[in-house]
Amino acid sequence: MRIENAVVAEVLERMLSAYGFSMQKELAEHLDIAKSNVAGWILNGEFEKASSSNSALSAKGKKLYDKVIANGGRVVLQRILDAYGFTTQKQLCDLFDMSSGTVSTWIRRNYFPGDIVVTCALDTGANLEWLVLGNNSKHLPSDDIQHSCIQRITKYRLESGKLKEAGNFYADNTFLNNSPKEPIYIEGINNCWFVDRSQNNLSNGKWVISIDGALDVFDVVKIPRNNVRLIKSEIEFECSESEIDVYGVVFFTMHRHI
Repeated sequence: MRIENAVVAEVLERMLSAYGFSMQKELAEHLDIAKSNVAGWILNGEFEKASSSNSALSAKGKKLYDKVIANGGRVVLQRILDAYGFTTQKQLCDLFDMSSGTVSTWIRRNYFPGDIVVTCALDTGANLEWLVLGNNSKHLPSDDIQHSCIQRITKYRLESGKLKEAGNFYADNTFLNNSPKEPIYIEGINNCWFVDRSQNNLSNGKWVISIDGALDVFDVVKIPRNNVRLIKSEIEFECSESEIDVYGVVFFTMHRHI
């Protein structure tokens, strides 16, 4: 019986995560069954008898925002793990180079990690609505994927001034706004950047620059006599355009806050 109870508890946690609920009572009301029957229905395989009103997204504006924020903590963490196919929180921490304390904070504060959720959706192709709210299926149907024009771009990690290939990144053209001709995705420590390699005509903005063979991301300000001012955090210096190599322009930045 202890084994059965352990299985029931695991299945129940996944059910709560999938529906975006944190309590058995919410799941019971959603399936129109008594709260006391939830564990029994799982154990007896009778969930198909329950009625489900898990309809398409309908809330808008503030109501949708409140719904999103309410789906934080353990439930959204479980969906992120499921999307990546991870079985432990450590695997997720290793992937994003973050501490286990960060994930513990999500759970303790019922926090919604929006940047990680968006990255996970783009990284795995998981249905964003499912990741955020537990609605609909884990992955978009093939027809929806074709209509949304999912684009696969190469993903790199920026480590010690070098780019190391790290698989692929999946992005919707509506997210990229169809603007980049040669997009790549670069992961840093606290930031991630979408970069267009086709742009090398330096102008004011954020660019990936190579200095003496080492790549980094700088805010660029052009100044007279073909000189530029390069700014990164507290570092700022000037040099000639001839002393740097342009790798690409940054057209979108994602920042990790915790």
